[in-house]
Amino acid sequence: MEEEMKASVTETNVEEAVVAEAVGTGDSAEAAAREDSAPVAEEAAAPEAALPSEDKDAAPEEKEAGSPAPEKEKEPVESMADYEAEIDASLRRYERGEKVKCTVVSVDMDKIMVELGSTTGIIRKQDVSDDPAFNLQENIKTGDEIEASVVRPDDGHGNVVLSMKAASAERAWDRLTSLLASKEPVSVKINAVTKAGVTTMLEGVRAFIPASKLSLGFVSEDDLKEWVGKSIVARVITAEQEGRKLVLSAKELLREKEAEERKEAAALVKVGMVTEGTVETIKDYGAFVNLGKGVTGLLHVSQISQKRIKTPSEVLKEGDTVKVKVIKVADGRISLSMKALEDAAPAEEKEEKVSYKMPKSEAIGTGLGDLLKGLKL
Repeated sequence: MEEEMKASVTETNVEEAVVAEAVGTGDSAEAAAREDSAPVAEEAAAPEAALPSEDKDAAPEEKEAGSPAPEKEKEPVESMADYEAEIDASLRRYERGEKVKCTVVSVDMDKIMVELGSTTGIIRKQDVSDDPAFNLQENIKTGDEIEASVVRPDDGHGNVVLSMKAASAERAWDRLTSLLASKEPVSVKINAVTKAGVTTMLEGVRAFIPASKLSLGFVSEDDLKEWVGKSIVARVITAEQEGRKLVLSAKELLREKEAEERKEAAALVKVGMVTEGTVETIKDYGAFVNLGKGVTGLLHVSQISQKRIKTPSEVLKEGDTVKVKVIKVADGRISLSMKALEDAAPAEEKEEKVSYKMPKSEAIGTGLGDLLKGLKL
């Protein structure tokens, strides 16, 4: 009996232990659930608390719409590749004779400083032009883009020594050759006197003008100094790059201009026109008379006087002013006459010399006997 009671007590104790363990397990699960739900509730409440009071109504709509939050723009990340060009330029070494383009940064009386990438270049006055009258500050301005050739990669101070003359020489001779072919007139200013002529500058190249090509008339060496400083219009007649030989002439253009003016003036000369002129030259066959503006006419020896003369010099001398009449214009030649202007009575007004011979049968006596014959007293 006692054993049965012990067994019953033991079973009862076991059941109570199982129930207690189950109850303990349920409480632990609820506690764990409460701990897991607490952060979620805090996270849900945090955005709502962060919103201003006036946007509380709008927040649920945005949340319901599910629109993502705006992303911040990313700042560009610089790398060595971004500076590759600048690095290459700073490390570049220029070669002698290389043609480069550069920008003028300053101009002094005797030199030009230029920007050559990240390097500074220098151009001395003597490397700009051969023209002694060339003024750097008047002809070169800051900001000008120029082309030059490398003379020395480094002058010892980090500057590249450049020359504008060397770079422009090839272009200049191309231009001069073109002027020779086209015969285009150019305006130049005479700089100095040299043996048998004068010098000037054209396209940066020194040019020579012979004294015989300065004018239509003769120019002596003593008169050459009077041409210095004058501006004339000339034409290229020789352009040889290899020997740097450049020769100009003004004479050709002056001849062409004179011929054109003569042609225009000659067109105004008409047959029958009476005008005055100056005797220029005398030949055995006649005299050449200048009618002005380069127009000359021939006064033939037979048209000088009504009287018969052997040579014009019997009546005329060079420099005489004469009055003439145009009697013919043909093929650009003008024929003149002085004889046509001499005072002469018109042919119809000349006295007619009548020669009348009476017949013998009708002869009349003129003696006194003849007069008294037949008179009745």
